[in-house]
Amino acid sequence: MALQKVAISMGDPAGIGPEIALKAALDPRVRDVCVPLLVGDRRALETHAASSGLAPQIRAYKSAADVDWGADGVALLDLDLFGNGAPVLGKIDPANGRAAVESGRAAVRAALDGWVDAVVAAPQTELSIKQAGIAFDGYPSFVARCTGVPEDDVFLMHCFDDKKIVHATLHVGLRRALELITPERVRKVIACAHDTLRRIGVDRPLIAVAGVNPHASEHGMFGDEEARIIEPVIAEAQKAGMRVEGPFGADTMFHRGDVDAFVVMYHDQGHIASKLLARNRVAGLILGTPVVFSSVAHGSALDIAGQNRASPEAVVEAVRRLVGTPQKKAA
Repeated sequence: MALQKVAISMGDPAGIGPEIALKAALDPRVRDVCVPLLVGDRRALETHAASSGLAPQIRAYKSAADVDWGADGVALLDLDLFGNGAPVLGKIDPANGRAAVESGRAAVRAALDGWVDAVVAAPQTELSIKQAGIAFDGYPSFVARCTGVPEDDVFLMHCFDDKKIVHATLHVGLRRALELITPERVRKVIACAHDTLRRIGVDRPLIAVAGVNPHASEHGMFGDEEARIIEPVIAEAQKAGMRVEGPFGADTMFHRGDVDAFVVMYHDQGHIASKLLARNRVAGLILGTPVVFSSVAHGSALDIAGQNRASPEAVVEAVRRLVGTPQKKAA
């Protein structure tokens, strides 16, 4: 059976993105499960290759349709993102923000057009993107816009080891997150998590749902969002035949080893757990779009760009989550 094709968007060229994308594309663990296609600017790639002591054969193409998938070396969809200029490592700059966004957009387009089977994105720098005047609050909403899917129907799942954490809300302030946590949104995120787990091979997934308040409000002592919003939706899901439990306090539920996915209500409930337990090797899988898309869960690390200090483990993990790692079956 032919290996799947994976586009790896190089992210912010001023950060570690091109370095870890290239290292991952050369990693036998990645090449064993897919044929990688780097997406970004050739000069940025060559700069990072040189600083990392790497001298791969780069096969640059202007269109994904022209890629020779059986040729030697590293394939690159070269977007020529800097014109007569050149990327400067370690700097916040609008040109770097535009480059990260355009690399991601081109990778998603290659997937929509059928030239690749999945997309993995290296880290971006949101301040550089903001300085470029581009609306961006994370890859989930970005991919939703690129694929024409309503942003409210797209969710992020952090994956590491045997843990999967799905976020009901993401890059919004806590006050706004509380406004967004409605029965409809909780219903959607549970259904999306359930359908995704079924699609990747878990026959009867078990999903644990977090509350909003400390101790999931402890029977109304610390708030009523659980009773008003989350508990009725869990009951609905159970009546529909889903294995859903909760709400649980987010400070204790991750100890459970029998759960196929955890649903959390806001950013820090999931991100603190995943980044503490699996630092720099978390894959962020986007749920709800027609494109199979994953990103790394760490930043662009401008302070160590060009120093050959960045590990590609999160990119490798993201690729293997998408195309290379069998998923367990529920009991």
